[in-house]
Amino acid sequence: MHLAYPAVLSALLFCTGVYGVLARRNAILVLMSVELMLNAVNLNLVAFDVWLSRAAEETLHSGQALTLFTIAIAAAEIGIGLAIVLAVHRNRGTSDIDKLRDTAEGHGPDGLDGPDDPGDPAVPGGPDTDTPATGTAAEKAEATA
Repeated sequence: MHLAYPAVLSALLFCTGVYGVLARRNAILVLMSVELMLNAVNLNLVAFDVWLSRAAEETLHSGQALTLFTIAIAAAEIGIGLAIVLAVHRNRGTSDIDKLRDTAEGHGPDGLDGPDDPGDPAVPGGPDTDTPATGTAAEKAEATA
């Protein structure tokens, strides 16, 4: 078998994964696209290992060893990634990447800093004033006292 076949298949898989990362808005589909790109890399590692092992009689099969290492890293990455996505989904109610970016703390819906930004000099407690900041935590502490 020629080296071109797995290399072309790997390139197609990798391009599909890149498209999935750039075009999808669901965090789980983005993680699946990253896995697709890692599998394309694994296919290339094994294909080049087999192609290079034909030239040398004694070889260490380093491409296959790197593939096993990449599979282990990908499994850990998907486990941690899914845990993060589930935690964010529980807290925010969505796993849509654009909505998560819009509802970040301290940012308004258009991505601009809100009036509660501590770096804003117009806000009490900002960097250019000597007045203490009155945040929601301070108001809650006064209300309970």
